[in-house]
Amino acid sequence: MNTPDFTLSRNAFGRLVFTSAQGEEHVGVVPVRAFPIEAPDEGLSIVGTEGHELAWVDRLSALPPAMHALLVEELASRDFAPVIGRLTAVSTFSTPSNWSVETDHGPTEFVLKSEDDIRRLGQGRLLITAGHGVSFVVHDMQALDKGSRKLLERFL
Repeated sequence: MNTPDFTLSRNAFGRLVFTSAQGEEHVGVVPVRAFPIEAPDEGLSIVGTEGHELAWVDRLSALPPAMHALLVEELASRDFAPVIGRLTAVSTFSTPSNWSVETDHGPTEFVLKSEDDIRRLGQGRLLITAGHGVSFVVHDMQALDKGSRKLLERFL
């Protein structure tokens, strides 16, 4: 495990504080994943309030446990991409259509405006953008049940 040349902590107001090896503090930094869907553990930038990168982390899992936990907590509060586990119903096989799905955050419904709102990410992964802007993820299309795959294949 490589020890980074910076530290991260939370201040009394809950804001993330970056401290460089030279002791320079930056309050209110933001972690930004380079590839949030494809490779969430790889490539993370720590960005200051001015929008400049303060540090680059090759692998989130290579960080010391306390820093890893802090960053995972911060990223979880910002990233929201429910994972679809099952499609329960689709109103029509043309767009726009209403979809009923079961996600890791519970059942929900959304409108798919266009087939273009379903993006293939490779290795069976899909990113589906609902009409209201929330992005849903399918980690492995082949891992879905037969009924879900059949509904989804009509749009691909």
